[in-house]
Amino acid sequence: MPFQTKLINAVVGTVVALAANVGTPAIADPLTDDDYYSNHSMGCMLLQECTDDVDEVFSLLDVSSQYDNTDSFYPVANEFNNMLVALNQIGVRVYLADEKYFPVGHRGVYHTVSNNFFLNKAFMGRPSTLMSVMRHEGWHAAQDCMAGTIDNSMIAIIMPEDSVPMLWQEMVKRTYVLQPGAIPWEKEATWAGKTEGMTLSALQSCAAGTMWSDYEPTPMTREWLENNGFIK
Repeated sequence: MPFQTKLINAVVGTVVALAANVGTPAIADPLTDDDYYSNHSMGCMLLQECTDDVDEVFSLLDVSSQYDNTDSFYPVANEFNNMLVALNQIGVRVYLADEKYFPVGHRGVYHTVSNNFFLNKAFMGRPSTLMSVMRHEGWHAAQDCMAGTIDNSMIAIIMPEDSVPMLWQEMVKRTYVLQPGAIPWEKEATWAGKTEGMTLSALQSCAAGTMWSDYEPTPMTREWLENNGFIK
């Protein structure tokens, strides 16, 4: 099954970023203290009904300036900023959000409906973690693109399932043992999260409109794309 309509939740290996949200005044969250650290608070954030301590990321500086080890982020600046450019070109916005909006242990979430992803500020102080999550969530955006357009709420796997290295397949099987339906999407996103440049290339293909020539769709995905007029 190449497609899924879902909200992508990254529990392991995810990143966070931050910036000032220009022109959007902060308002009090419509939540009580008992609502935080739950799926309810995450849903409030995804629907953008909760905006306090949720800030858009415009460059790596918006992230690195939130931590004392600013200089340690320099080696990842080129990849991070190029990814952000590609994401913005395809209509995806990245936010850094307070940990109170995420269920415990969740580092980031991509929302296929709004095409935004939200990163947990509590985990983003290490550049290696930041890039792992940024690549992981960015790959889900590329999966959204593979499914025809990011304007729908569907995602499709990009790589043949057996092309994912066994290391990542086994890791994801253990991590998502209670969510087996997510495994096809998560195992390639986990691989991309640990591979420099892999997500950037996919996002640039999406932005250029060459997704289905740069990445051969799986047979079922190709059938869907042809039946719905995305490719002839």
